[in-house]
Amino acid sequence: MNTIKIAIAGIGNCASSLVQGIFLGKQVPDNIKGLLHQKIGGYSVSDIEIVTAFDIDSRKVGKDLSEAIFSHPNNTLVFNKNIPKINVRVDRSPTLDGFSEHMLEYPEEIRFIESPEPAVDVTAILAKTKPDILINYLPVGSQKASEYFANCCLEAGVSFINCIPVFICSTSEYASKFKEQNLVCAGDDVKSQVGATIIHRTLTNLFEKRGVKLNRTYQLNTGGNTDFLNMLERKRLKSKKISKTEAVQSQLETPLDQKDIHVGPSDFVPWQKDNKLCFIRMEGELFGGAPITLDLKLSVEDSPNSAGVIIDVIRCVKLALDRKEFGYLESVSAFAFKHPAKQFSDDKTFRLIEQFINPNE
Repeated sequence: MNTIKIAIAGIGNCASSLVQGIFLGKQVPDNIKGLLHQKIGGYSVSDIEIVTAFDIDSRKVGKDLSEAIFSHPNNTLVFNKNIPKINVRVDRSPTLDGFSEHMLEYPEEIRFIESPEPAVDVTAILAKTKPDILINYLPVGSQKASEYFANCCLEAGVSFINCIPVFICSTSEYASKFKEQNLVCAGDDVKSQVGATIIHRTLTNLFEKRGVKLNRTYQLNTGGNTDFLNMLERKRLKSKKISKTEAVQSQLETPLDQKDIHVGPSDFVPWQKDNKLCFIRMEGELFGGAPITLDLKLSVEDSPNSAGVIIDVIRCVKLALDRKEFGYLESVSAFAFKHPAKQFSDDKTFRLIEQFINPNE
């Protein structure tokens, strides 16, 4: 069995959790909790090999990836300290719109610091290191930078997983481009294993199936990582709010009026670090117009919550490449991302991805 060679753009908390998880898979083969399957298409977590990485922060650029994932401003849970030297240098990528100026108002230990190193030629490095897949973990709102990496992948012959809420893989334009190049793409905006979106969707679907009229709902989220700090710039939130709101609205036969639904990040609380607090409220009517109100609070470490999902997606993308099923992966994207090209219920997305993984069962 071949290895799955990956590149990572953005060495933040999510990348840290992903790398820790990959090496946990190498240390405890075929016994990793939180995955769909220990093997997908014959691939285990231990078969994933990181060959190149990119970031803009001066505390990460130039370092070995094994050191960079634990550098400031990363503050996620360290569940695997035993990361050997990977011999992958973090290269300085172009900033483009990957840095929000409002961060300059905050202490350096909790925000990005742009590296003075000149940006590398990303396409050339991808062509040299030959990853199968690039995982996009850039900050929310990095539309131009994400498009830049997607275009570099197209030029270098690398498939693309878009974990952030900018719309690339779910657009017909990029789906067609990746298919034309005999490549695969999946996205956009990763769902956590058990996070705010999946819970809100499930509860909305439950109301719908039980005949409860949902009148209004909100989802408020707070956290203390750079993602939440970055999102204090409200202009960067447009696609994030669309992605999260559509994910919930898709579970209703008749979507709520925009004034009756609010879904999105709410505030940055530094001491929370990578812990995310989610508050969901749902107000509706039972039989006879009797009122029902549901209030839920979720506390979860944000970045590990999506790392296992991406490990599954990486193996699914490699499986599609092996089968020569090029282009946009609808079933995988519907299961693993908030903004797929087509929305389904979560029960159906599970059946779709299982059918993709094991088409003959």
